[in-house]
Amino acid sequence: MGRQKGEAARTKARPSSSSLAASLVPSGAAAVGFGGFVGSSRLDASLASVDASPDIDGEVSQYLKRLGRKDPTTKLKALASLSGLLKQKSAKEVLAIVPQWVQLRQTFEYKKLLLDDSREVRRATHETMTNLILVVGRDLALHLKSLMGPWWFSQFDPVYEVSQAAKRSLQVAFPAEEKRLDALLLCTNEVFMYLEDNLKLTWQIMSDKAVALDELQEMHQQVISSSLQALATLLDVVVCLHLERPGFENISSEPKHASKARATATSYAEKLFSVHKCYLDFLKSQSPAIRSATYSVLTSYIKNIPHAFNERNMKVLGTAILGAFQEKDPACHSSMWEAILLFSRKFPDSWTTVNVQKTVLNRVWNFLRNGCFGSQQVSYPALVLFLDSMPPTAILGEKFFLEFFQNLWAGRNPPHSSNKYPFLAFKECFLWGLQNASRYFQGLDVVDNFRRTLVDKILLKILWHDYLLFIIPRNEEREGSGKSQDSYGGSSLPFHNEAMKTLDFNDPLGYVQNFGKCIIEILSGIVSLEPDLLLVFCSTFEENCLDIFQRSEDRESPGSVQHIIKFLLLVDQYAVQKGETWPLEHVMGPMLAKSFQLIKTLDSPETVRLIVHAASVFGPRKIVRELVGAESSSYGCQLNERNEERDLEQFLQVFKDIFIPWCLQKNSYSSSTRLDLLLALLDDHCFAEQWNSIITHATSLEQLGAGPATEDTSYISLLALLLEKIKEETRKRKGRTDFDHRQGSHPDHWHHELLDSAAVAIARSCHPFGTSHVRFFAVVGGSLEDDQTSFVTRTTLILIFEEVFMKLLAFTMDSNFTWIKDTCSSLIFDKQDSMPGYRTSVDLLAIAHFALEVLDGTFFHLKTLSDENGLVPGIFAAIFVLKWECSLAAVLNDELDDESMNKTEARSAFGESLYSLRCKMNNQFMKSLSINTRKRLGDILIQSIRCAVSKEEELDTDKFTSLSCSWMLEVLESLSQDQVEEQNFLDQFLSKSTLWPLWVMPDNSNGKRSATLTIESVSINVSGIRNVSKKNKFVALSDKLISELGINRVVAGCVSRPQTPSKDSTEELLTSQYLYPRAWLAAEMLCTWKWQGGSASSSFLPLLTAYAKSVYYSPEDSLLDSIVDILLEGALVHGGNGEMSSVHACLTSYNDLEIMEEPYLRALVALLTALYEENIWGKEKATLHFKLLLNKLIIGETLNSNCLRIFPPIMTVLIRPLSIVSDESRGNVLSDSAEGNHIHDTLEDWLQRTLSFPPLSAWQTGGDMEDLFQLVISCYPVRPKGEVQELIAGRNISSVERDLLLQLFRKQRHVAGASLAANKLPKLQMLLSELIVVAVGYCWTEFDEDDWEFVLYHMRRWIESAVVMMEEVAENVNDATTNSSNSDNLELALRNLEHSVLVQNPSPIKLARNALVAFSMFCRLLGCQKIEHADISSPLRPERWDLIKDKVLEGILRLFFSTGAAEAIASSCCYEASSIVALARLDHPHFWELVALSVVESSPHARDKAMKSVELWGLSKGPISSLYAILFSSKPVPCMQFAAYVLLSSEPVSHLAFVREDASSFLESNITDNQDSSRDMSLEDNVRLREEISYMLEKSPSEILEMDFLAPDRVNVFLAWSLLLSHLLCLPSSSPAREILVQYVQDSVNSAILDCFFQHIPLELFMAPNLKKRDAELPAGVSDVATAANHAITTNSVLFFVESLWPVTTEKMASFAGAIVGLMLRILPAYVRGWFSNIRDRSTSYAIESFTKAWCSPPLITNELTQIKKASFSDDNFSVSVSKSANEVVATYTKDETGMDLVIRLPASYPLRPVDVDCTRSLGISELKRRKWIMSMMLFIRNQNGALAEAIRIWKSNFDKEFEGVEECPICYSVIHTANHSLPRLACKTCKHKFHSACLYKWFSTSHKSTCPLCQSPF
Repeated sequence: MGRQKGEAARTKARPSSSSLAASLVPSGAAAVGFGGFVGSSRLDASLASVDASPDIDGEVSQYLKRLGRKDPTTKLKALASLSGLLKQKSAKEVLAIVPQWVQLRQTFEYKKLLLDDSREVRRATHETMTNLILVVGRDLALHLKSLMGPWWFSQFDPVYEVSQAAKRSLQVAFPAEEKRLDALLLCTNEVFMYLEDNLKLTWQIMSDKAVALDELQEMHQQVISSSLQALATLLDVVVCLHLERPGFENISSEPKHASKARATATSYAEKLFSVHKCYLDFLKSQSPAIRSATYSVLTSYIKNIPHAFNERNMKVLGTAILGAFQEKDPACHSSMWEAILLFSRKFPDSWTTVNVQKTVLNRVWNFLRNGCFGSQQVSYPALVLFLDSMPPTAILGEKFFLEFFQNLWAGRNPPHSSNKYPFLAFKECFLWGLQNASRYFQGLDVVDNFRRTLVDKILLKILWHDYLLFIIPRNEEREGSGKSQDSYGGSSLPFHNEAMKTLDFNDPLGYVQNFGKCIIEILSGIVSLEPDLLLVFCSTFEENCLDIFQRSEDRESPGSVQHIIKFLLLVDQYAVQKGETWPLEHVMGPMLAKSFQLIKTLDSPETVRLIVHAASVFGPRKIVRELVGAESSSYGCQLNERNEERDLEQFLQVFKDIFIPWCLQKNSYSSSTRLDLLLALLDDHCFAEQWNSIITHATSLEQLGAGPATEDTSYISLLALLLEKIKEETRKRKGRTDFDHRQGSHPDHWHHELLDSAAVAIARSCHPFGTSHVRFFAVVGGSLEDDQTSFVTRTTLILIFEEVFMKLLAFTMDSNFTWIKDTCSSLIFDKQDSMPGYRTSVDLLAIAHFALEVLDGTFFHLKTLSDENGLVPGIFAAIFVLKWECSLAAVLNDELDDESMNKTEARSAFGESLYSLRCKMNNQFMKSLSINTRKRLGDILIQSIRCAVSKEEELDTDKFTSLSCSWMLEVLESLSQDQVEEQNFLDQFLSKSTLWPLWVMPDNSNGKRSATLTIESVSINVSGIRNVSKKNKFVALSDKLISELGINRVVAGCVSRPQTPSKDSTEELLTSQYLYPRAWLAAEMLCTWKWQGGSASSSFLPLLTAYAKSVYYSPEDSLLDSIVDILLEGALVHGGNGEMSSVHACLTSYNDLEIMEEPYLRALVALLTALYEENIWGKEKATLHFKLLLNKLIIGETLNSNCLRIFPPIMTVLIRPLSIVSDESRGNVLSDSAEGNHIHDTLEDWLQRTLSFPPLSAWQTGGDMEDLFQLVISCYPVRPKGEVQELIAGRNISSVERDLLLQLFRKQRHVAGASLAANKLPKLQMLLSELIVVAVGYCWTEFDEDDWEFVLYHMRRWIESAVVMMEEVAENVNDATTNSSNSDNLELALRNLEHSVLVQNPSPIKLARNALVAFSMFCRLLGCQKIEHADISSPLRPERWDLIKDKVLEGILRLFFSTGAAEAIASSCCYEASSIVALARLDHPHFWELVALSVVESSPHARDKAMKSVELWGLSKGPISSLYAILFSSKPVPCMQFAAYVLLSSEPVSHLAFVREDASSFLESNITDNQDSSRDMSLEDNVRLREEISYMLEKSPSEILEMDFLAPDRVNVFLAWSLLLSHLLCLPSSSPAREILVQYVQDSVNSAILDCFFQHIPLELFMAPNLKKRDAELPAGVSDVATAANHAITTNSVLFFVESLWPVTTEKMASFAGAIVGLMLRILPAYVRGWFSNIRDRSTSYAIESFTKAWCSPPLITNELTQIKKASFSDDNFSVSVSKSANEVVATYTKDETGMDLVIRLPASYPLRPVDVDCTRSLGISELKRRKWIMSMMLFIRNQNGALAEAIRIWKSNFDKEFEGVEECPICYSVIHTANHSLPRLACKTCKHKFHSACLYKWFSTSHKSTCPLCQSPF
């Protein structure tokens, strides 16, 4: 077939290959279709070759030849090309083609193609014909007669597209209808000839070997059916009158060839009728299309050639046509009916020629019973026509009609069908039968009897009977629960004309509606024909209804009444609304009149509902007249009078006397439906009188609200239900113009004074309330947001809500919490005298539930009362407070006593009821309240929160403040419409009280938002511990509020103004702010410093600095300056009070500020440190502050002692920004400006004055000398540098300063010795240590050996003092723990432990800290000297100081081990004990940080000596346990954790860090032992990991997965894994120790731990299409993880990621996890592969593989191939070659005359996917052994947790052992075990076969028996 060759571009000179092939066929060879048949006959061989016309274009000729191909694709291409070519050629050129296209005895292309089996070919043929006609035009007339036959035939092609294409071609040839008709008449003879030929065809004649039989038969059927259709239409067009011609109706005149054509057609038709035996054979065809076409032909003959039907053929034709009802195919029924009806009318005598019962009627009954075989839409409308066409003499009237209707009804569509035609046909035929009864019967009595028979036997016993029995399952199910529907909870039914809108038949397809409509229209027809006939139906209807009513007492089956109701609604729709009166007068009216008394006594909802609908359909007054007329003759007489006024009076009287008492009966099953009836009987003309009667009767019953509860409840429920129905009806009518004029359409129509009185009485009652009361108030007040209609007045509503509020308030005041009671006191407004009294809390709980339910039901009406003073805010405040009480009780439940807990539990259950009401009280609703209501409510709630904070002292502070914060946030979110209102609420919340604030107060007295210091803040003791605790609650609450809202909203008080367009968005944001600053609040929190759950350093200061960096803060903002001014003022005032601590030279963190006792100074230093370190403030601010303090330092000639005391810590902060220089080339001075010179001169002056002081050894007390000494030291800070935290001088100083500093240092050294040692004053020792640190940092270049000896002597002395103290602490902990094990009092033991770790004198720690600072700088300088190879004259010669350095490091390591040992010992007691020890370290964080830094830099020699000294110490825990205790500490210190990790992962500790002491010797001995026996020893029996590491490794992955990502336990597990992997890397690949550890991981550690690692890796990002490639650009977080994994693989280390792990963040944990995964892939590939193969989630598996393939596999593969290439297998029989480009390894093993090549291919996602092994060559090896060796290589490689080179080496050893004759294990078929690499050593005593111990153990565990796998003897 191929594609089209582009014929448009081809020329005569260049024919295509296919056309070239076609040219080889003999010229003129005709391509034939349908088995060689063209037209009406088969071609002879002699006609198969006719020369083509020489005038035809060669290209056209080739296309015509292609049309003879059998392939439809080739034909379609040829037709398309030919069509396109015809458009390009002239008429003359195309005209030469026409003969070959259409003429006889030629190739007959057109005729042949019309009979093609492909519809597309036939359609394309007509399109080509159309294009040909467009070119040729009139010249086609020469060939018209040859063309018209097939052309007319193709108009009736069964395929619509083909027939339309044929019609279009004919219309193109003859655009006018007249021309088309003329052409057809002209060629009538030729058309008949063509059709005659077609009708003679059989499928045998059309046979073609290339066509399948079924396709050939289908083609034959299409030809015959189309020919018959063409014949029928041709007869209609040619023979019939011109006005009736189909398709030519618009032709007015007779064509000139009409008479000749008619004669020709008649002649040919008669001939065909005779030849084809009246076409009866075609009626027997199996093809529905042929049969349908035959019926059409017969119809055409009946119309046009009736004389063809004569006596000779009438019987057979009558039998065939009248008996055609056996036709079952719906496609034939339309033409069948047309033939039958026309034949019956045209030849009525034909009925006498057939056996009517057998031939016609039996078939008709079968046809009807089968639903017309699916042709209802066609057949049912024809039935009445069929009845009309039947001769009366041909049937027996009554019997025929009864059988007809019975069979018709039997064949109707099933209930699930929506077909309406059966019912329409039944109605038409039934009414036709009644109307035409006289055709079949003579005499009025006989006709009447016949009609009554039809009504009785057909209408009543068939239609009506089936209608009543038709039960709808869904309806029956709903009505089966009638009690719940018609009780007081039932929904109301609409009344009056609204009833029609509820016509829900549960009948989605309309079956029941069509059914009922059929009956009703029959009844309407009966009334119009003979009204007396309706009485037959009416009497039966009444009997049926009465029977149904009586059975409705059985409430399990009320569905039958429902059918009567549905029938009534259908009567309304199809009769009453059309103005017919018979339904009420003859059907419903009499029936209801007779059954009314029965209905009243039955108490059936369904029967009452029937009256409701009747009233809705016929009107209340009419239906009452019918109901009561039968009961009372006087009523009936009076109600029937014409006097309208009198009629109305009687109607009202009946309504009041009969219907109101009946409908308002209580405790009735049908109460709900009776209320529907009561409302349905309301009439517009007397609505007010009726409603007055109803409400009077309803509210007077037993005086509502005053009687017993059981009586009141029923009547209140009844009244509530009535009002619900009214409200629902009113809501439905709202906004509908057609009901605006109706009474009852508006709520005002229903107002009544009695209803108001009843509502107030019920609200004020005190007896127990039920759901009926709540329901009553809900409907009275309105329960929907969009429905605030009320049946009572505003005044009544206020009274109701006041009563509800007082009930709710009484319950609220019964709370256990004092603050709630105080809040309630403020809510009572002029109601003290009316506060109801209740006996017990149970009463209060019931009352509260009632009040809450009433509020829930009437909630949205509160908005309309928001202007009422205090009522609405009070109600909302009570709800808020109750909700807060429940939340408080839920959180603090454990802290309550038993009595309070019981009471709280009951109140908490009540709190759950608040949920629905609180959902309605959303922010949108609360903000929609009036401003006064919101302000008043905010005042109450804020005072309530403040009261709670101050009153509740015994509760957990952290929990309580968290709750209080959430309450305040709720207030702000609910009530603040804008930011100004929010600030006002915050002002109110933060306003001062007797307890708050403690340090700084807000002062708005002068109209400015300023602050003043509190007098009581001189000392904490002044305020008392209790008040401080309460005050700290306020601070903690403020802190939580700030963390939620931000500094800008709470402290800065930013409020956005309406913004104006601006180019700079930042500038726009800044200018759009105005402030409600609260600098006093920031100062207060900084002074408080610590509070429960937070501190200034950890929570407040970070937020403040972040705010200062944000766009909300502008340089012009004075907030920070105001805070500093407040704190500086406080520090100056109180700086002289209390004990001042020294300022050490290395102030590194906020933790160092803990030593400051003065709150204002500590707060000031902390704030300045944050602002300057974050570069929020710079040198300019520092200079201003320096000058400010300098001016305050000297007052006249006197030093300000307070200023001098606070200056040093402040100067420590200011010196850094003051040291910034503009020209770095002048780095030896402070600055090149005048201000810098002034500062420089000031510092030199301070140094000179300090030099004038006597040496420290001579001091007896400090005084101003100490303060000035501290001030000098503060000017020379030591700062950490870089990530390694090296300590260096904090600034550059001038040579003058350096000389003065050196003089000051040497002044102390020259007098040192006995005098200084004798002076043990801690302050003086501290000053000396600080001076040493400063001197080492700034003057070390000038030091000589004596200076260094002095420094190192004091460093060792101070560090040793700390060592002694910490070792004493460890011994105390050891003793306390030992004693606690013998004691049952754990609490006492913990108190003793706290005392043991308490450092009474912190001076040694502080001195050691400074010593460590100096020692750190000394070590750095010594290391630099080593690198620079200092000369021997240098005082810092390494060989001179290395020994002393190691001694000092040994002491530092002992410090480290001692604190770890203390925690390890304590942890053996309990978790609380270990926490006590760990927390003690947090008191001196900087000290332990310095210790950790020195530990990391310690030498292996110092570590070894320190470990040995600890082992000799004799504590219960050794050095390894102490390191693990620090690493996995309950209160970790990051730097110490890292130091412990470094020690555990390096020598000489690492080889002892994993296995227990009793197993370490075993591993050490086996490292050098190469005997295979060691490989087979049980890990469980010989080697056990230390408990500290195994506990972490074996922790359940499922437990870890549920942890927080930053949980300490999760971090510890990750650290443990990184330790293990680092240790495995250090071990030789083939060492027993490594194999045993790997086997431990394989057997004991769940591989699901990898799920925990990958939990941190964002796998979903690796699934993106652009991330599949290695060089794709990754997002930052993803890139860090991928880089970490790659880095760990290439460097074989995760130490970098461990070092940078702290402080732990999500990103760092992700990188750490990635590094661990990378190292696991490197070290434990088989372990990871096993985990990966168990992943069932395909997306997860794909993401993991994508990550590994892109970032881990390339370096892993490169490393493996490199190791294999470098490996030396030292054997001439074995060689290995590596192909890095193909990731392949070829292992060649030769032995004697055997050999094999194994190719090992590494997959792209190695090691997740297994390595593939293949044998490319083998020599002298059997197939079985070859497969076994391949399998063994595969097992060794896939089970290898290590390098592939080692797996290949082991496999090679396995081969060697096998060739040496070593017996293989019969279980795994390998000599060397694939996992633990052991030899088979366990032999069976019976069969002597040897097994691997691991294989045998697996066999025993899986087979559950201990027998030999081979001989089955006991092993």
